[in-house]
Amino acid sequence: MEISIDFDKCCGAGQCVLAAPDVFDQRDEDGIVVLLDDNPPQEQYDLVVQAAAVCPAAAIEVSA
Repeated sequence: MEISIDFDKCCGAGQCVLAAPDVFDQRDEDGIVVLLDDNPPQEQYDLVVQAAAVCPAAAIEVSA
């Protein structure tokens, strides 16, 4: 799984963190997404895809 993030698009909503907290976090100063694991285990795949789907800024892309 490959995860790409467009940090310029991120609006800091935090939906990705709620969907996949082992993979995403937010910076304290501005809420911008932080990728905790750029190669998460396969069992995290559905959560990562969900995180990308609920991102209001469409800042996260996932490819297999």
